[in-house]
Amino acid sequence: MANVKFSAGSPGAGAVATPPRWLVLLLGIIALLFGILFFVYPMQTLTLLITFLGIYWLFNGIVVLISLFTDTTGRGWKLLIGILGILAGVLVLAYPLYSAILIPTILAIFIGVEGLIIGAVYLIQGFSGGGLGTGILGIISIIFGLLLIAYPLIAAAGLILLFAGLAIIGGIAAIILAFRMPG
Repeated sequence: MANVKFSAGSPGAGAVATPPRWLVLLLGIIALLFGILFFVYPMQTLTLLITFLGIYWLFNGIVVLISLFTDTTGRGWKLLIGILGILAGVLVLAYPLYSAILIPTILAIFIGVEGLIIGAVYLIQGFSGGGLGTGILGIISIIFGLLLIAYPLIAAAGLILLFAGLAIIGGIAAIILAFRMPG
């Protein structure tokens, strides 16, 4: 059985298990390496990660279809999810370079649409007595959303660089945390 430490109280309700120091250090090193690889080789690293995503989608779709034989609840949804997972996995694995461009671009468009929706909500709140700051935040969110939708390829490239920066910062933070953890 694994050696699990609890940060507060006894091992029961409300106690939080902390991962071992070596695992936090390993995850920090991996995140730092991926962040550096994203900056140095952005397209190759993204293609590699998208390929892993395709493998995951393929196997997840197969597992969901197999689960149809053991669990009969939600059969229609499971069938749909299984088929879509297999199709997405096969398409990503067959066209990894196109997928490496298409998936971040679609993500940028989704974030842009979300920015439009959030901006509209904030704008309505601003006019409904939420204050000038809320209205200005709504306008900024709408502008940001429109820019992402208008220039999705540029936004996708920006997202890749943002992920790289976040991976480096998160990796360094995890490495520092690992050395500050007790025992």
